[in-house]
Amino acid sequence: MRKNFGAKEMCYPMPVFIIGTYNEDGTPNAMNAAWGGVTEEAQLTICVDAEHKTAENVLARKAFTVSMGTAKTVNACDYVGIVSGNKEPNKFQKAGFHATKSQFVDAPLIDELPMALECEMISYDPESCRLIGKVINVCVDEAYLDGNGKVDVAKLQPITFDPVHHSYLVLGEKVGQAFHDGLTLK
Repeated sequence: MRKNFGAKEMCYPMPVFIIGTYNEDGTPNAMNAAWGGVTEEAQLTICVDAEHKTAENVLARKAFTVSMGTAKTVNACDYVGIVSGNKEPNKFQKAGFHATKSQFVDAPLIDELPMALECEMISYDPESCRLIGKVINVCVDEAYLDGNGKVDVAKLQPITFDPVHHSYLVLGEKVGQAFHDGLTLK
């Protein structure tokens, strides 16, 4: 028997994306956005309400970074989601974040978040809140790579948002091999 919940934003996993932008004065800003994901090759779509400082910043600079929230940075990542950049101009610093300018787009990399997608804005629709970005580059701190030079998810410890219990969960346990395990059913 299944229980019906109606139309809700219940989906697993929901990423904890931290969007990095520059304010009009050049100071960095960050926002936590859980509604988003890869929608085409080298393209992300994220829901960003038009009233957020991030939307204003993206429209002005046509660029943003998207970092993965991590278990190690959960407090800072949650903080930039509950505090508005319109009301707290120093929220980036108060979160304990430090910025390095991206080499590829006009947006900050967040030093404390080891993985980032550097994006150019493709489009933004304020009515639907849909921000679409083209991924120009992906950068990862080398300390979070495995022996083959690929991302080590166990080291990265990315977090996801649980929309039912309003909690953060860490990813990391491998349960199968993609494009392989299903072959046993052929």
